[in-house]
Amino acid sequence: MDIGQLQTLVAVADTGSFAGAARVVNLTASAVSQQIQKLEGEVGVTLFDRKKRPPQINAKGEELVRAARSVLQTMTEARLAISGGRTAGMLKIGAIRTISMRLVPFALADMSALYPDLTFDLTVGISQSLMADVATGRLDAALVAEHVGVPSGLSWHPVFSEPLVLVAPPHAAGQSELSLLYGLPFIRYETAVPLARQIEMELSRLGVTPREIAVANTMPSVIGMVQAGLGVAIVPRIAYLDASPGSLYCRSFRNGAISRRLGLVQRQVSSRSEVLTELRRILAQRASDIGFDDVDMSTEPPHESG
Repeated sequence: MDIGQLQTLVAVADTGSFAGAARVVNLTASAVSQQIQKLEGEVGVTLFDRKKRPPQINAKGEELVRAARSVLQTMTEARLAISGGRTAGMLKIGAIRTISMRLVPFALADMSALYPDLTFDLTVGISQSLMADVATGRLDAALVAEHVGVPSGLSWHPVFSEPLVLVAPPHAAGQSELSLLYGLPFIRYETAVPLARQIEMELSRLGVTPREIAVANTMPSVIGMVQAGLGVAIVPRIAYLDASPGSLYCRSFRNGAISRRLGLVQRQVSSRSEVLTELRRILAQRASDIGFDDVDMSTEPPHESG
C-alpha cells in the first residue's frame, strides 16, 4: 500500500462516500473505487460493505482507518523534522460544551502563538462521543470530564478542577444552601453527561429532593432561567463567569467541597504527544488564571485503559 491509498481511505471515512472522497483527493469516483479495491487486495480483507448504498466501512475498515490516520500524521511530522520545518498541520481537538466557549478558545490562541503553522479544528460534544472520536482517530485529543470510562488504548490526563456552585436569582441573596434548595424551585441540568449525574448524586447525598420546575440540556439555558427568576440551580463555576454583574446570587455548594475534574484524553501512542503536552500545560495555566485549581501534571499519573 502507498500513502495515496491511505489518504483516499481516510477521505472516504471522513466524507462517508466514494464521491465525497473523490472531491477531497482530487480524483474521479471511479479512481477512488479502484484505489480502495487495490488496497483491499493488498491487505487481504474487505474494508467496505458494498451491499449498502453508498458502501459502508466495516469494522476491519475502521481499524485500518485508525492506523492510516496515525501513519499520515507521522509522515507529515517526519517531513517537517527532516526539512527543519516547524510543527504544522491541523490539530483536531474536542471539548465539552461548558468549556468550549471560554477556556478552550483562549488556550488555542496561546497555542497559535507558539506554533504559528498549526491550525485547529474544534469539535464540541459530550464526553463519551468525544472519547470515541479520539479512539477512532477523528480527534487528536479531547478535554472531557472525569467519571467516564476510558476506552482501551487511551489515556486521560487531569488538567484542572473547578467547584460546583449554587446559583439563584439576586433577590435570594444571603440565604443558606438548604433554604435555597427547599425554598426555591429547582432547574435541573438534563443531559447524559458526568456533570448531570454528579449533581444528582450530590443532591441525593445531601438528602434533598428539590421541587423541580424546569429542565434544560445546556448550561447557558440553565443560567438564563436562574437570571429570569425561575429558580435555583447547581452549575460549574465556569458556566456563569460571563454573566452580568448582579444578575445572580452565587454561593459555594457543600462549602466548596464538591468539584469536577477535567482532563485531556488522547491515544496512548500519539505522534502529537509533544504538542498535546504543551496544550495541557496551557489549559492548566488558563484555568489557574480564572481561579480554578490546576493539578501537578509532573506527579499525577494519567488514567489508562487497555
